[in-house]
Amino acid sequence: MDRVLGALQMDVRTTRFGVVTIEDDRVIEFPKGLLGFPDLTRYCLLQPCDDALFFWLQSVEEPSLAFVVTDPSLFVPDYAAPIRPEQMQALGLADLDDAQVFVIVNKVNDTLTGNLQGPLVINTLSRAGEQLVLAEKRWTTRHALMTVGAPARATA
Repeated sequence: MDRVLGALQMDVRTTRFGVVTIEDDRVIEFPKGLLGFPDLTRYCLLQPCDDALFFWLQSVEEPSLAFVVTDPSLFVPDYAAPIRPEQMQALGLADLDDAQVFVIVNKVNDTLTGNLQGPLVINTLSRAGEQLVLAEKRWTTRHALMTVGAPARATA
């Protein structure tokens, strides 16, 4: 780690973007890991541009592991992740205003889907996170967020 202007920085190796330098206080700790990846607990959020709707949740420990994530409220206005008191305590959340919710995005054919049944809740102050598993069947693991057009094909 290098010290630059009083902040510690670290290099994060990625297979998509090469080496990315971030401030070490940007690391998000998921003590329980994410579903399917319980041993990988440290991630950072990579923002492709200032007005991005989608971000990369990049593992700091495994260069090849990154998820596209988004704020589900941008696509599903009535979505709310019910956070139980014990989950708030585990995340160190005193106020829900300090929580940021993301969902993992996948592309299925021409549709971007979000895992609304497994939201990621992050304490924006402490950078602690947890992936919840919602019992409510209203939301699915592949909730349609938006349709994307097929890329134009060259013609001869």
